[in-house]
Amino acid sequence: MPVTTAGQPSPAVVFRARKLAKTYVMGDVSVHALRNIDLDIYESEFVVLLGPSGSGKSTLLNILGGLDAPSSGQAIWREHDLVNASEAELTRYRREHVGFVFQFYNLIPSLTVLENVALVNEIAEKPFDPREALALVGLTERLDHFPSQLSGGEQQRVAVARAIAKSPDVLLCDEPTGALDYDTGKMVLVAIARVNKTLGTTTVIITHNAAIAGIADRVLKLAGGRIVGEERNPRRLSPEEIRW
Repeated sequence: MPVTTAGQPSPAVVFRARKLAKTYVMGDVSVHALRNIDLDIYESEFVVLLGPSGSGKSTLLNILGGLDAPSSGQAIWREHDLVNASEAELTRYRREHVGFVFQFYNLIPSLTVLENVALVNEIAEKPFDPREALALVGLTERLDHFPSQLSGGEQQRVAVARAIAKSPDVLLCDEPTGALDYDTGKMVLVAIARVNKTLGTTTVIITHNAAIAGIADRVLKLAGGRIVGEERNPRRLSPEEIRW
């Protein structure tokens, strides 16, 4: 449970998973990606899912984001059942409630920075001004540039701005610094932390980099498809304070 100040209501549960399992079958081989995961994630919380490659991090994130379905168990978004939802319901869920940031930027090369972010407004129910989204990630001076004119870190920050331009309830980030060097990776983390703090967006980052854990409210450690540890940071570090 989250730590709360006396007299203050506890934050609402955004995600609830119970006995969540995922098995991939390839011929005669079964790979158990997730094994009986129990998990609660709270409104406005910043969570890091930490673990080595193959620990189940991406599978868990994809199920929470409505991109994949578990083999068994429950996955609840607020009061909505993600496991038994139809494809149309999952599409609406992803469109209206979830912002994704992946390791690779997936920007449209023929569109400017502003156009890449504004594109989301066409499908968003409650769009965030794309210029404000880009200002939030520190790219006000790059609005008319094309992706090829940006560094890797700048492109990833455009991806963050695009993800938040539809005012999602939750931001799910899959190794957002994995393809970046130290300095540009930290700039991306600054942008993500600013989104969480400024907008109150529930934020989940998966990473194998233990140093990143310091910027979270809570760290969940995964290994072998299970949650094997949980820590709450007594103080969230700023991205500028961490080293790796």
